[in-house]
Amino acid sequence: MIIRISVILCFSILVKADFEERVTDPGILEDASLDTFTLIRKYEYPCEIHRVYTEDGYILEMHRIPRGAGARNDDSVRPVVFLQHGLLSSSAEWVLMRPGKGLAYILADAGYDVWMGNARGNTYSRNHVSIKPTSSSFWTFSWHEIGYYDLPAMIDYVIKQTKVPKLHYVAFSQGTTVFWVMTSTRPEYNEKILSMHALAPVAFAGNIRSPLIRAIAPFTDTLEVVFKMLGANEFLPNGKINELAGQRFCTEEAITQLLCTNLLFLICGFDEQQLNTTMLPIVLGHTPAGASSRQFVHFGQLYNSGQFRQFDHGWFKNKRVYGTRKPPAYNLSAIEAPIFLHYAENDWLSTPSDVDKLWKGVKSVVGKFKVPLKGFNHLDFVFANDAKELIYDRVINIMAYFN
Repeated sequence: MIIRISVILCFSILVKADFEERVTDPGILEDASLDTFTLIRKYEYPCEIHRVYTEDGYILEMHRIPRGAGARNDDSVRPVVFLQHGLLSSSAEWVLMRPGKGLAYILADAGYDVWMGNARGNTYSRNHVSIKPTSSSFWTFSWHEIGYYDLPAMIDYVIKQTKVPKLHYVAFSQGTTVFWVMTSTRPEYNEKILSMHALAPVAFAGNIRSPLIRAIAPFTDTLEVVFKMLGANEFLPNGKINELAGQRFCTEEAITQLLCTNLLFLICGFDEQQLNTTMLPIVLGHTPAGASSRQFVHFGQLYNSGQFRQFDHGWFKNKRVYGTRKPPAYNLSAIEAPIFLHYAENDWLSTPSDVDKLWKGVKSVVGKFKVPLKGFNHLDFVFANDAKELIYDRVINIMAYFN
């Protein structure tokens, strides 16, 4: 009954908002509609598009900012950094906050050759050599496959193109999860990493505090069956409806903006101080960027089990795939790259207790840093007003040591 009343109330507010006259910065609305490449070029940074093929046939698109806006176009070798986005996101995550705020711009201006990956199934990586995204078989993957196939393919490509032996790796949320998968199941990739910076690291998830996630998690096994029955193999793809919703309901002048911010807070934790509400239309113009429903099911399994392990197909298929009734845990002891964990007290998805469990399990963790702001939450790692001062400056200082 409470849910039904809330839905009716939200609908009434949205209808009323439809008749409100609003004036919005046209630059905000333009940024919401531009793709990553065009968005970067708009702010006069060089940008390149690169495509790579995975071992299992997926075609991934990467975006590169080879130098800062004011740097000379020369052949000088710059240290290379690879950025990997979180769940339901894309390479746009690193540039949405504009120059001076977005991490990709900051790194490029600091003298880095910046590469941004896109996982299979998102806005920029929706192709396969033989399978169409309209086929359910295209979506039969979780973040395990992203870590086992996508990440190695992209890293190998970047190293080949730049001719550097090693690179820095910076990731947010699921971007850290796939790194643990890669370096534990394909340990040879540890040798290709100068330093790894995990922003809101996710491996163990048994202590998630988000009420929305905790409400859904017990039904994850049922959810996959329901998704298959409905043909919903893809979860929350990006499209015109997201862009319009951001422009109509989440603008600075919209009375419904409170709904947008509260939904984000309900999932990730409350931090009104660090959220730039003016930028919400841009965020919603690019996010969600699509993912497989199995990625959500796999995270739900981590919450339910309290362990960091491979996808649970059910005991019968597990026996056939893994040789055991339960899925095997990832071998964290195989991870040897220098790791730096950056976490926050108010992060409801990457909780301090789960980060601590990861810290104890990965012996190559060099440093564990808590953001010095009590209200800092999960999304603040990429969208906070003061992310540069609170996190990025420290990351760049550490990276410089390894250069």
